[in-house]
Amino acid sequence: MRRNETPEGRSVRLLRVGEQVRHALSEVLMRGDVHDETLASHSVSITEVRMSPDLRHATVFVKPLLGADEEAVLKALKKNVRYLKGEVAHRVNTKYAADLKFLPDESFDEGGRIDRLLRSPKVAQDLEEEEDDGE
Repeated sequence: MRRNETPEGRSVRLLRVGEQVRHALSEVLMRGDVHDETLASHSVSITEVRMSPDLRHATVFVKPLLGADEEAVLKALKKNVRYLKGEVAHRVNTKYAADLKFLPDESFDEGGRIDRLLRSPKVAQDLEEEEDDGE
């Protein structure tokens, strides 16, 4: 492992720039700077930004509040990508303005699915049997 990498193998610089892009996008969306009806009527969380090693591409994971109208929000973000790219370029000091690619953040859905599985009667029954065996 190189000195400037996290245990996951991603460069600290990539993580730092990704976080700066996430903050910049969050600020632009929160302030309502984008003149778009869909984005104005929805609260959008930028959950993570992953930068490419050359910092020219940013994959932006988004989740509308309560998961409402996810498709419409993604479509509106993609429609306004040039404006958002320009705003990020002004706020984040990198050599190139990163191309933004918006994707839905599925991690919340996955977490909910795992939670439901853990609470299911079948899993609870298996856990009770393990506790009985352990005593």
